[in-house]
Amino acid sequence: MRTRLMKVLNRLRPRSRWLRLVLAGLALIALAVTFAVRQPAPIGHWDSADGQDRFLRAYREAFAALPDPAETIDVRTDFGIVRVYRFAATAAGAEGGGANAPLLLLPGRASATPVWADNLPLLLPISDVYTVDLLGEPGMSVQSRPINTDEAQAEWLHQTLQALPPDRFHLVGLSIGGWTAVNLALHRPEHIASMTVIDPVHVFADIPFGTIVRSIPAALPWLPRSWRDSFNSYTAGGAPVEDEPVADMIEAGMQHYRMRLPQPTRISEERLRRLDLPVLAIIAGESVMHDPQSAAETARQTLPRGTVRLYPDASHAVNGEQPERIAEDVAAFAASHP
Repeated sequence: MRTRLMKVLNRLRPRSRWLRLVLAGLALIALAVTFAVRQPAPIGHWDSADGQDRFLRAYREAFAALPDPAETIDVRTDFGIVRVYRFAATAAGAEGGGANAPLLLLPGRASATPVWADNLPLLLPISDVYTVDLLGEPGMSVQSRPINTDEAQAEWLHQTLQALPPDRFHLVGLSIGGWTAVNLALHRPEHIASMTVIDPVHVFADIPFGTIVRSIPAALPWLPRSWRDSFNSYTAGGAPVEDEPVADMIEAGMQHYRMRLPQPTRISEERLRRLDLPVLAIIAGESVMHDPQSAAETARQTLPRGTVRLYPDASHAVNGEQPERIAEDVAAFAASHP
């Protein structure tokens, strides 16, 4: 009996060793996957000091193309410190000949205030212009608490506007900044005189599947810069982005900043119909971020107080391609809704 038992144990030992090796291997794989997908912080942060320094150098170089700000304001909110710049109006704007309320500009993803370099000189004759570096994005704003919902996205911006001297603003949002403006209007519209949304994403149409696929390699920071440059060029209608200060800043932010923001909720047509304020929707006719014709039609059918402008030959980088036309449309729209 004992001999038979020993034979059985001897047969099991190799299998048990094999099983231990398999389990150890699976444990190592699980550990590797955990480290690969883990999020070490629930808020946006830089991957390293060197990465942040590279972005700040690019930010400063791109910022040098802007007019000198009259004020640099850091607003403390429940979700972090929000960087705001005020640029003083020129000519008619300073004399009250333009819009009564100032403009407040919300940039696109990873682009921050310097993305408005081509627009600011043309907008300052309208009124004072405030710009915001979006909280949780690469820029001078510093996130300190998680932003997990659309309501939280609206709340930090509402608190920012509430802390600034003007009572109301004409919001101008580019790309994701357009979604940010609409989201604010749906949750906390108290300080909004009007909104201009420039080729906004997740508002009037979904992002095409092809664009989503093209964006995946650009979102992986360890891949070569050329992949991110290629995607940024794709969204800009094929225009070269190498050696452009704003493009350098955007690429540095994409590579080195780890965003921890929720995926923006697509604004439904039902919610768009509830926007009881003036909205100017500028849609780029060659945009790859949505179907332009469908987006324009949705805006026309849903916005109760909407004005829609389709720029036929413009890409998603329309603010840099047609700044004069944008300034004319914003000036006329803001003046008609003081």
